[in-house]
Amino acid sequence: MSDGAGSAAKGEEGAELAIQAAADFIAKKLKQGEFGLSDTLATDLVAFVRERIYGKAEADGLKARDFACTFLGLLSSPMGTLVLQIGDGGVVLDVGSGLELAVVPMGGEYANMTHFVTDEDAISVLLTKAYADPALRVAAFSDGLQRLALNMAENTPHEPFFAPFFNGMAKATPEQEDQLQALLVKFLGGAAVNERTDDDKTLALAIRLP
Repeated sequence: MSDGAGSAAKGEEGAELAIQAAADFIAKKLKQGEFGLSDTLATDLVAFVRERIYGKAEADGLKARDFACTFLGLLSSPMGTLVLQIGDGGVVLDVGSGLELAVVPMGGEYANMTHFVTDEDAISVLLTKAYADPALRVAAFSDGLQRLALNMAENTPHEPFFAPFFNGMAKATPEQEDQLQALLVKFLGGAAVNERTDDDKTLALAIRLP
């Protein structure tokens, strides 16, 4: 997941570039065969994303900062799970012991600031967390949902926020999946959510089926 910086002229485009670059990187790795879920993989992935964004900025005669965006994600297989994050937003997951927040959302030096994958020190501020087991339930979200999705005082997931989504996904038939997406869009655009946040709201959900 990637969220463009509101202060960046091309932040939204930067986020799209980051996601596409990450998808291309992983697709190439999969074609090469097995690979370890390690800090080295996370660093290489971030470096690839940065290269793609910096290349676009140079081609357009702009600065990489114009494409500033956060970057966070999760890779999971039967061999384990790896979470990586630069910036705010969060990844909540369950690897068998209930929901937990993998990495505390990153703040910047001042209020309402954070880190971006386009920053010069992005690789040094990159945080990762590895798990020995595959993820059973996953939710990744942008900073606009942090106050709803997390207990901010303890940096723990607010389970009542996630439960309806995961329960609905577990019970849904293939024919109902499109309906779930429409319901999620309606929920995120509803008054109950908008009254608590005026920031971008992105939520990606996944479950591991038996």
